[in-house]
Amino acid sequence: MTKPSDEKILIINGVENISITLKDFLTKNGFKLWVVNTAQKAIDCIQQNNIDLVISDFELTRYTGIEILQKIKILNPSIQVIIVTAYPEIRLAVEALKKGAFDYVTKPIYPDEILSTIKDAITSKRKKRRDSNKIKRKSFFTNRKYLVGPSYQSQLVQKHIDLIAPTNMSVIICGETGTGKEYVARSIHSKSKRSNEPFVAVDCGALPNELAASELFGHVKGAFTSAIKDKTGCFELANGGTLFLDEIGNLSYENQIQLLRVLQEQVVRKVGDTKEVRINVRVLVATNEDLMKKVKEGAFREDIFHRLNEFKIEIPPLRDRQADIDAFSQHFLKLANRQLDKKVTGFTDEALKKMKCYSWPGNLRELRNVIKRAVLISSSKEIDSSSLPIEIGQIAEEDKEFYGSLLVNGETQISLKKIIEQAEKGAIVEVLKQTDYNKSKTAELLQVDRKTLYNKIKSLGIPT
Repeated sequence: MTKPSDEKILIINGVENISITLKDFLTKNGFKLWVVNTAQKAIDCIQQNNIDLVISDFELTRYTGIEILQKIKILNPSIQVIIVTAYPEIRLAVEALKKGAFDYVTKPIYPDEILSTIKDAITSKRKKRRDSNKIKRKSFFTNRKYLVGPSYQSQLVQKHIDLIAPTNMSVIICGETGTGKEYVARSIHSKSKRSNEPFVAVDCGALPNELAASELFGHVKGAFTSAIKDKTGCFELANGGTLFLDEIGNLSYENQIQLLRVLQEQVVRKVGDTKEVRINVRVLVATNEDLMKKVKEGAFREDIFHRLNEFKIEIPPLRDRQADIDAFSQHFLKLANRQLDKKVTGFTDEALKKMKCYSWPGNLRELRNVIKRAVLISSSKEIDSSSLPIEIGQIAEEDKEFYGSLLVNGETQISLKKIIEQAEKGAIVEVLKQTDYNKSKTAELLQVDRKTLYNKIKSLGIPT
């Protein structure tokens, strides 16, 4: 890694003492900094300076972190953005990741944590720049391995990877943000016959509509106002190898039409050009949305869906595969020790129990961040519950009575049938409330017939 002073960082934060602390710490580490307290000043700074990385508070005066993120990506898609958020806003931070943020850090801000995240963002940016400037006849990601968890769900995903990898079939990888969809795509590529050819990843969620065609297909000089030189698109960069389109559902309808032609004809025409270039690319896509639902709503083309849906891999959320939490926690612990030069050996039983009770809305990415911070602040050889965010281990108020009923002499007595019944009862009651106890509407929303709903209401003892 070259001198950090080569990178220009913009801090957007309305809290003066946080801005001053960050500025002093990062200046001492050799970075060139700008500090602003409003979104408009941030936009002006980005337009006037060649900013590489933005650290933005999630809550700003006129804009949310997601809104400023989208504006930044329109001004310059290559800028890396780190969101600073309070821990209760994790779900909002996850939404920012969907829109193209590099990562998030939670308050309070620890210097070593923010510095490590900045270095990761800079390394990622430089790598993308190298890969876009030079087409390499080898996999771009040979040093990043896909970790297989011990749960039945993870083992099933691995079986699907092994099954589909040797073919040239297109694959839709489904899963919530942070479940590891890109790692699955990389694993498919590394096990394929194209493993020595390029693997190119594109985050469609971070592509402004007006720049998506240029990023995917390239452009020629003069094609539009800011096209000051020719650009090679991602399809050409991936020629002979694999192109991974993350969050495919975010592509506009117009860009979907262009994508369909490339998929059908295997030819690319740059924006503003008349010539066509023949390509040979395997396409893998990922989504955290229900694409079939988007097709029915007219937001996603049915012909593209069927073209891509030759095989589907579903990655369950982390909360549904608790058996993986131990394995991934140990994996992320080793990474954090290496990054932070620490020697934490493991977790206390209480800490692991709390981690297994947490819902992990940010999935593996959130688990990684939580463990990294816990390693940073831990003063003992093992991570205990005091090193975890206070929200982890807290059970929602409405669930306390249920979970308490599963304890006998302090031991958990969980019946799968009882858990399913409780989940069904909660869902039915909630939808009944939303429909003002209209059973026909409730049955429609729950996608069951009226008879089934009436039977459930009776058997579960739901008052109506």
